[in-house]
Amino acid sequence: MNPPTGPLTDHFSDTIVAISTPPGISGIGIVRLSGPRAAEIAASVFRPAHPRKAVAEQPTYSLLYGHVMDGEERVDEALLTVMRAPHTYTTQDVVEINCHGGLIPLRRTLSLCLDAGARLADPGEFTQRAFFFGRIDLAQAEAVADLITARTAEAARAALSQLGGRLSAEIERLRQALVNVLAELEAQLDFGEDLEPHAEPAAPTPPLSRGGPPPQGAGWGPRLASLASEVAALLATAAQGKLLRQGARVALAGRPNVGKSSLMNALLGEERMIVTAIPGTTRDTVEESLNLQGVPVVLVDTAGLREVKDEVEQAGVDRARQALNEADVILLLLDRSAPLQSEDEDLLETLAGPRTLVVLNKCDLPPASPSFPLYEADRENPVEISALTHAGLDRLRGAIAERIGLAGEHAAEIIVTNARHQQALEHALISLQRAQSSAQAGATEEYLAEDLRAALSSLGQITGATSPEEIVNQIFALFCVGK
Repeated sequence: MNPPTGPLTDHFSDTIVAISTPPGISGIGIVRLSGPRAAEIAASVFRPAHPRKAVAEQPTYSLLYGHVMDGEERVDEALLTVMRAPHTYTTQDVVEINCHGGLIPLRRTLSLCLDAGARLADPGEFTQRAFFFGRIDLAQAEAVADLITARTAEAARAALSQLGGRLSAEIERLRQALVNVLAELEAQLDFGEDLEPHAEPAAPTPPLSRGGPPPQGAGWGPRLASLASEVAALLATAAQGKLLRQGARVALAGRPNVGKSSLMNALLGEERMIVTAIPGTTRDTVEESLNLQGVPVVLVDTAGLREVKDEVEQAGVDRARQALNEADVILLLLDRSAPLQSEDEDLLETLAGPRTLVVLNKCDLPPASPSFPLYEADRENPVEISALTHAGLDRLRGAIAERIGLAGEHAAEIIVTNARHQQALEHALISLQRAQSSAQAGATEEYLAEDLRAALSSLGQITGATSPEEIVNQIFALFCVGK
């Protein structure tokens, strides 16, 4: 991407500064500068302990020990790193001052840099500069935010793959294939009388897919179908990507004292919930996080669903029902050691559906009857467990994973994790399918070209090649200051 021109370039040509580490007390904190005066401003607030060269004259990747100074007053003991353009995060000169992580040293260092002529960075402006100066594209920029907020190793791995450009390369491959077809279509429009219908150009055309070159003289329909199929295959990974990025909600339901809190403790592997023999101990929804096959899962323990007269308990029951409505999976717990009660039957009927997984707890105890009445043909096979002894928990985890859409290991090499990317792919697929249908109906090249241009624009929005400026600004506004 060529560097932008105009007011935006002026905005990005000044020197910015921000605290790049989270607020709070820690061992170190970083104040980051980027811009043409980064080294000059750093030199005005930092004094090396053993000066050999002035800070502004230091070569790239230099590390200096010294002190942040306010006049002759030492503000903090620090390390200063100098990174020279263009081989930096923003492609500009970047200086990082590593202070102690307390609020006072960081804020004073930031204030000194501002007084020396730096501007406070906008949210995400360091990454935005990397995007506008062409070091990364928009999909890679979004991957930075995903990597920072990843809650599991699998989510971080997917974000790192996107940051490395794998998704961008696939999108560019699809766009180039579209450009090739569009060029042939427009050649038919401009020079149709001089060309054989749907003839391939004299120069070899790159293959539409990894399987080989496009079919010679086969018309537009099959080639558009091939492109649509590849876009659809990439789009099919979005459900898996949504799980990695956003996770899933799993709610525990059941009448009081069937072992919901005990099961939650067992799944978490620690005693997070109070467990007593008194029904109704849990009066509110309680949420805890769990890593399930690389997917962040929020477990929600709910109050026992029953008729109550107490106002506080009723509020808990109301919240429980709301949690069940919002859940991706519902674990409906029943006590296998006791006969089914009317409350159990009501819940089985009320919560019946593809989201509900019936769990028979207390399988370490003798069953209430030799044939527990839950193996009828019209009901899901229940999972038998013991929250006390942890028997059956692995099977339950597998059943939950299957219910939320996880099928073993994440097989896809490239996963679409961003809702914006998913929407762009959906629009591209619609345009391609419309063009394919038009081709089969014998539409002219002019109509086909219009749909292909729309598909090309939709794909370009993923990497930022065709994204409106307001969309780009909106994306970076979601970043933290300092990144």
